[in-house]
Amino acid sequence: MSDITRQLIPDARAFLAELAETNTRDWFQSHKARYDAELRQPAEALLQAVADYLRPHHPGIRGKLFRPQRDLRFSKDKTPYHTHLHLLWQLPQTPGCGVFFGIDPGGVRIGGGIMGLKGTALSRWRDAVAGLPLTRSYPTAGLAQIAGHPSPRDSGFADEMAALMDILALKGFQPKAPELKRVPAPHGQSHPHADLLRRKSLTLWRDVALAPPPDPVAAVCSAALVLTPLFTLLQPILADPVAA
Repeated sequence: MSDITRQLIPDARAFLAELAETNTRDWFQSHKARYDAELRQPAEALLQAVADYLRPHHPGIRGKLFRPQRDLRFSKDKTPYHTHLHLLWQLPQTPGCGVFFGIDPGGVRIGGGIMGLKGTALSRWRDAVAGLPLTRSYPTAGLAQIAGHPSPRDSGFADEMAALMDILALKGFQPKAPELKRVPAPHGQSHPHADLLRRKSLTLWRDVALAPPPDPVAAVCSAALVLTPLFTLLQPILADPVAA
């Protein structure tokens, strides 16, 4: 673990706990140098170290540190700063997918997936879950036959996804709840994969044990590799379709 990332988790949790008690611009500005030294710079080093390690597995990976300022334009809560530190590694080969890392006073979480299925991606997701064949071959040989499945009502995608989510749950990754209360039309409420059809995003999260103190670089890289099958399975949904 590099020296600059070694203290990121305990320092960030302490800083954010103090920020939460006051959360004013005056407090933050008076502690700006501390924020830069203890949160921003170590977080940027973590972004770079993880990207360097994962780049052979995820070409074009890009890291992003979310700004501490909150967008107050449409919020009743006018506290000016987030009381969490969020990092994201974007995976261009699976558009919209990413690896997430978050620190707040209560703990640390690592996750991955897609925050929002929109437009054609949402339509392809629902078609694939409902059983329509995908128009793109899966990028792994073991799954390639699914795209050309002879039955027009059984692509196998939903079974693969449900099984994968069960496996990832055994590894500690739990999905956020579906956004919709009802299965969207024209699919029936008793559809065997109703949970997947009610989703407009798919993110899975795992709490990070803090004893012994974790190596943030190793923790994020390990989680990203565990989640790679999820990114692989989502790739034909999120990438621009091509003829099979």
